[in-house]
Amino acid sequence: MSMDFGRPPRAAENQELVEKRLQEAAAGQGLQETLTIEWRTKPMVVQVIDMPIDQVYFNPSTHRIRAQRSFDPDRDQLLTADAWSEESQDYLRHLLQALPSNPGKRDGDFEDLKSSLKEYRQNEPGLITRDGILVNGNTRVAALRELGVLSVRVGVLPETCTWSDINSVELSLQLRHDTRRPYSYINRLLTIEEQVGSGRPLADIAREFRIRPETAKQDQWVLTTLKDLVNRSRTGAVQLKLMDFEDQQEKLRELHRAFTKESKQNPGQADLLKENKLALIVLEFSKTDVRLADVDFRARYLHRHLPEQLKQTPAAPVARVIPGLNRSVGAESPQVAAAKAFTNVLLQAKAVERAPGAVPREQADEAADIWRQAKEAVEEALVPAGKDARVRKRKQAAPDRLHDAVQDIDQCVTDLALARASRSLDEESLDEAVLALKASLLKLARETSRSVEEPGDGVAWLLAVMRQEAE
Repeated sequence: MSMDFGRPPRAAENQELVEKRLQEAAAGQGLQETLTIEWRTKPMVVQVIDMPIDQVYFNPSTHRIRAQRSFDPDRDQLLTADAWSEESQDYLRHLLQALPSNPGKRDGDFEDLKSSLKEYRQNEPGLITRDGILVNGNTRVAALRELGVLSVRVGVLPETCTWSDINSVELSLQLRHDTRRPYSYINRLLTIEEQVGSGRPLADIAREFRIRPETAKQDQWVLTTLKDLVNRSRTGAVQLKLMDFEDQQEKLRELHRAFTKESKQNPGQADLLKENKLALIVLEFSKTDVRLADVDFRARYLHRHLPEQLKQTPAAPVARVIPGLNRSVGAESPQVAAAKAFTNVLLQAKAVERAPGAVPREQADEAADIWRQAKEAVEEALVPAGKDARVRKRKQAAPDRLHDAVQDIDQCVTDLALARASRSLDEESLDEAVLALKASLLKLARETSRSVEEPGDGVAWLLAVMRQEAE
């Protein structure tokens, strides 16, 4: 649902100026500049005009900084109450040039954009409403203002434009294949959620984002997980923000894949796997390290390295009853509860670390100590976990290659049938390939006879074939 921020103070003045500029452009000689947009599901060509850069307003509903607005809760609250005040517009300006994962720092991409605009000026027009609200080109206007440029080229939307139209047009322009800066990861997740909330089918949203419906569902799962982590991180007056997970995109996607796979194979262990991996993600370990956090990671490798204060065992979980249905839902296992408690401690320590000025010094020092101890314990646990993973990988290498070869041979059977039907089989080449296969199978049989002490049915067949060839 699109929030209505109302009309800015200079709306009437801008409408008059826009109308005058449109008339001047229509009456002018020579080629007129236009911009094609998607307007209410259909293409529309709009006129481009020049506008004084200090007359246009940053768009308070832009998806580009949706997650970053929480960086300063007080200014965000003011922005919601009065988006057109000087303070709110300055907050939007700050967020547009800030690093998405840490709005306290300036974004290098913004500096690159600014340098490009300084050298080449404005290549593409922005887009405004008749009231002067920027629908597209907010970041460019922020950069142009810093460069001291006095005017900006913008297309103009129809007079009937609503806030719902503003959001839809911004999204359609953002998803075009061009050099436009992409939304940050968290803002993309929030945009998909907003589109689903407006009643659009997920398949249509996925098509617009140029992703598969399965990927859109994955994004929904990730956002739900992140919101849960944010809630669990609250301690006193501080908590994490969604943007604190901005740089974890690949790890979160791998987490979803691992959780989905485990849910199908062993549903009872899926939540334990999830919590083990989340703990390492919160601690900001690498993607390869997170892969080692399997179902048994905590019990087998980590527990013995944890200090006593991080081995806390929560009270025995109690089954919950669904109101109105009088049906109970099974409680979490003690292992899942313990893993979740460990993740919660890390989340809360990280929330304190991200807001040092908002908590007493003693609490900040305690959180830093917990963070250090947890990090060291996980580093110790990863050493044997990594060694065991490498051993398992070596053990699985030969069977995996045989499985791949089986798939290739199955495909060969299909290809042979097709070649026979079209009478296009190269029999000599096939014979040479079969002889090469025979030689490889004999070598495989020799190595297998040396390596396998108690042959199963498959290996026994292979060894029998070798003996027949030897006779």
